[in-house]
Amino acid sequence: MKKLVIAIGVSVVLGACAGSMGMSGSNATASNPMVGGAAMLPTKDIVDNAVNSKDHTTLVAAVKAADLVGTLKSPGPFTVFAPTNAAFSALPAGTVDTLLKPENKPTLTKVLTYHVVPGKMDGAALMSAIKAGGGKATLKTASGGTLTATMSGSNVMVSDAKGGLATVTIANVYQSNGVIHVVDKVLLPG
Repeated sequence: MKKLVIAIGVSVVLGACAGSMGMSGSNATASNPMVGGAAMLPTKDIVDNAVNSKDHTTLVAAVKAADLVGTLKSPGPFTVFAPTNAAFSALPAGTVDTLLKPENKPTLTKVLTYHVVPGKMDGAALMSAIKAGGGKATLKTASGGTLTATMSGSNVMVSDAKGGLATVTIANVYQSNGVIHVVDKVLLPG
């Protein structure tokens, strides 16, 4: 089965809210930020960093198949909720292969852009929006859909239109054109 790998450049910067956004289990440190075994440099864009993460090869492949490389290399800024390879593997058998077929490019593009929120929303901004929203924040995606961010203990959770729930496992991976939050599930539009 082909894996969708969307290489998303990720540079982890441990901010004041990093510990409250699922950073405790990551391998990142302030002096040597790592995602998927690779240093993420805030001077590189989302794509240039993502291609180096061994945990995001499926995402990178999908971004390429959907012709979104140019978009994610543009100035942005973007907030990307980046699913890991394991998140893609958890989809029903054959889903990734089907999405990668040329005739399904519009569907693949919709799924991928559903993970992108225009603007730069780091962990502090996410938590502030959740607090201001009385416990939840509605985020408008590049695909035109919405995601809902909430807190569960010290973790930021993101729910999709189908009721799926992802946990932010690594927050605040700063890029030259935005920020990435690594998530453990693929988010699906309605």
